[in-house]
This record gives sequence, C-alpha cells and structure tokens, in this order.
Amino acid sequence: MTNRIVLAYSGGLDTSVAIGWIAEATGAEVVAVAVDVGQGGEDLEVIRKRALACGAVEAYVADAREEFADEYCLPALKANALYMDRYPLVSALSRPVIVKHLVTAAREFGATTVSHGCTGKGNDQVRFEAGILSLAPDLTCIAPVRDLALTRDKAIDFAHANDLPIETTKSNPYSIDQNVWGRAVETGFLEDIWNAPIEDIYSYTSDPAAAHEADEVTITFETGAPVAIDGQPVSMLEAIEQLNRRAGAVGVGRLDLVEDRLVGIKSREVYEAPGAIALITAHQELENVTVERELARFKKGVDQRWGELTYDGLWFSPLHRALDTFVDASQEHVSGEVRMTLQGGRATITGRRSPVGLYDYGMATYDEQDTFDQSLAKGFIELWALPAKMASARDLRAADQSGS
Repeated sequence: MTNRIVLAYSGGLDTSVAIGWIAEATGAEVVAVAVDVGQGGEDLEVIRKRALACGAVEAYVADAREEFADEYCLPALKANALYMDRYPLVSALSRPVIVKHLVTAAREFGATTVSHGCTGKGNDQVRFEAGILSLAPDLTCIAPVRDLALTRDKAIDFAHANDLPIETTKSNPYSIDQNVWGRAVETGFLEDIWNAPIEDIYSYTSDPAAAHEADEVTITFETGAPVAIDGQPVSMLEAIEQLNRRAGAVGVGRLDLVEDRLVGIKSREVYEAPGAIALITAHQELENVTVERELARFKKGVDQRWGELTYDGLWFSPLHRALDTFVDASQEHVSGEVRMTLQGGRATITGRRSPVGLYDYGMATYDEQDTFDQSLAKGFIELWALPAKMASARDLRAADQSGS
C-alpha cells in the first residue's frame, strides 16, 4: 500500500507545488488539508479543486471559523493573552485548530506523515510539529522548505514545468498570515527595524491619524465571554468580526513589535488586530471591576504564562490544560457591560457596570454617603506594617552592636 502524507494546504504557490514535490521526493500520495480560520480570500471549494488539480489524491477542507473563535480565541480573551504584553497571538492561536484538522485527516485517509510549509527558522514549525506529536505521537512530520530543499525559485520553476494551475510571482516581498483574530506581516523592508511601516502593508485597519468619527460601543460579557454588542446578541465570531470592522475603521489594533521568537532570534513583526485588541481592552476592564484582588494579581501571572505556552506551540500540553481550568474558574463573575470610544487608533474605556461587581459606591465615595469606617485604618496599618517594623528594628540593633 502506498504511504500517504497529509499536507497543510493554503492554496498558494508554495503548498500547491509542495504536493508534487513531496510526491516526487518520497513516493507517497499527498492528501491536501485546507482549514478556514477566517483568513478570507478564495472559497474553500476553489481551493479544494486546485489541490486535486495539483496532484493531491484527496482534498479535505474545513470551515473552522466558529470553532476557531469559540475554542481558541475565546480562551485567549479570557486569559487577556498578549505575548510580551502586546501581541494577541494572531498566528499562534490558529495553529492548534489547523493541527487538530490535520490529525483528523491523517486518521481519515490513513496517512502516516504530516507536512507543513514552514521554514526552519520560524515559530510555526514548532507549533505544527509539537501539536501533531502531542495529539498523535505515532505520526511523523516533514517540511518541504526545511527538509526537502524547496525554495521559492524552485517552486516557481516546478510550477511552470508541470503547468500547475497557480499564479507564480516573485514580486510580493512580504510574508503575510491572517485570520479572523488578526493579521501578521513580516520580511521585506520591515527586516530593517529602523524602517517605519508604510500604509500599503495594512489591510484590516485604516490610518489612525486620518480624520474619523468617534464610534461608541458597548460590549456585554457573561462569565468572560462577549454575548452582545450595543444590546444586540452576538456569537464570539460575530463579536470579533464586528469589532474588526468598527475598531479597524479608526485604526485600533496596529502593532509594530520586535519579538523574541521561540527559536532564539529576535524578529520584527507588524500586526493588525482591531477586534482582538478592543475585546481584550474591554475584558481587562471588566475584570478590574469583578475579580477579587488576590485572584486578579495571581491571574496576571497565569495570563502571561498561558500566552507564552501558546506562543511556544504548547497548546496541547498538560500545563496549558491546567491553566485553562484556572482561567475558566476565574471568569465566574466576569459579567457586565463595558462602554468604549473607538477613535484615533485607541479603544478608550468610558464606562463599566456589573450586577456582580466588587465596586461599592458607598465604600469608595468621599461624600456624605461614605460607609467606609476610617477609624479601622489605624489599627490595620499597625498590623500590616508590623513585620517590616520588627525587621527594621532588628537591623538597627545589629548596626548598633557592630558599631560599638
């Protein structure tokens, strides 16, 4: 029986060529797998037919937009996931859902190997292969660009030689990855970190410096999940898509970041994530109102580690699963509304309210309605400072003794 290899297929030049390249190099049959995570572009049926025309023996396509939003973006929102405190894990979040479908297709079509189009110096090779090996330890992985010497020039020559039904060009200098959670742009002139991004590289956002009408939006959350915008019920996917449009229209969510890659190098990336940044901003503010202080402090460390694990390709690890359980528990009371003004590239909080919030007007106010018993403060301060007071007294005694 001929071996089969499942290939993560985008429909573009590199993965279209990879079908025949892998078949020639290994003698295996190739099954193409295309997963829609909201990246836009061509219809899945068009991509499926192209894969078959390029030599795939089977083509598996999946509309995973709702799945991606509910099972990957929503947990990231609950964890306020921002790698290096800025990047909302645009690419890193999509890899596990693609991995899940690659493994499903491998089982369905009897494949023993999974292939992807990543290079040998990026994060995604780790994310794909660590995820595949976590879900299916018996599968092996290959990467044509890394393992089979498939370069862009060779891909173009192969496509011409085999008359593949795919456009070939060397003109686009950028590497672009996008999904419903955001868009990532790298390489080209951006590799010189002194060069400023030009307006042409952006797609999800308008110029924040241009004149725009302010857009006021109110987001309703239940246990950490957005359930309505301006009073109209929404799914997680609908919330992201609507805020991509509205926040993107005023330039919210542009990021220019030199980040620490998993493979040990620093890389310059430009991101657009208007919906993600607007949602995380609102969610963080609602947590400020509803989450108890010690839980909130501890959760900040959990959020950071959750984001690092996701960035590093360890979505399916035991620690990531355990942190998911903690984050879900922390969201029990994260319900209420947050009002924001979207303008000039910023999502500015202007109001928040919750039926289960811990903000108490009577305790916080300084007017006649004040219910805070200030007479308790003196004794509290004495007890709170007691350990430091005693330690200081000890140090003073030791200094006196050493000086005598």
